Amino acid sequence: MSFYKHHVFVCTNKRQNGEPCCQDYDSGHARDYLKKRAKEMNIHGRGNCRINTAGCLDRCEQGPVMVVYPEEVWYTWVDEEDLEEILDSHLANGQPVERLMLPKD
Repeated sequence: MSFYKHHVFVCTNKRQNGEPCCQDYDSGHARDYLKKRAKEMNIHGRGNCRINTAGCLDRCEQGPVMVVYPEEVWYTWVDEEDLEEILDSHLANGQPVERLMLPKD
């Protein structure tokens, strides 16, 4: 068994050259929200999930983006309702949210 059931990486990269980036969508807020809610739901920490900041994940054109391991499920989202669905369905109950998934390649 791995240390975490799910390890979530949220891109919070800010590009300095003006190109689109995940931080244009306030992805730092999304990361903070996911971490706060995961703790409130008691699904954060060893044996559960871990929410981390990531630098550029090279999918900015599809941003904002996050990836959940070990399943390698890539997500995008629009609002906190989408984040809640990811938390409840995928991170708490193991069911990926297909409507928010990005292709792996």
